[in-house]
Amino acid sequence: MTAESALRALIARYAQPGRLEHILVRLARRAEVLPQTAAAIIARGIEGDHGASEKRAVTLVQAEHLAVIGAMLGHGPVSAQALRRNLVIAGLNLAALKGRQVALGGAILEITDICAPCSRMEEALGMGGYSAVRGHGGWCARVIHPGAIRCGDRVTPL
Repeated sequence: MTAESALRALIARYAQPGRLEHILVRLARRAEVLPQTAAAIIARGIEGDHGASEKRAVTLVQAEHLAVIGAMLGHGPVSAQALRRNLVIAGLNLAALKGRQVALGGAILEITDICAPCSRMEEALGMGGYSAVRGHGGWCARVIHPGAIRCGDRVTPL
């Protein structure tokens, strides 16, 4: 086995599947983020979500990062709604999945790019919110296969 193939094998491993903790949609620009228990992922993102586009069809953040962001702000975990991402995933390192596909309910997504924070993080989280979210703000994904999702669904790398 070459060093390159050994590294590929390590990268392909994961300890456990993740779990979909929250589904969040925004009906309009700057609108309140609304939690859902189930949703349909369509070609351009989550059905009914305002911000869907091909490049940024679905946004994901790790549940574990909510506490990290809060700690950097000097308090407890921030709310998933404050970050304005569509899906909150627990138990799976999303950064390790860049460029890979994941099965989520009946859908398949490809993790594409980091989801950088916007200036609204100062508004939502207070002074320092933008900096606290940097590196912890989640990932963008494109839709490979549309399908239905529900809170509690497994998130499995393919």
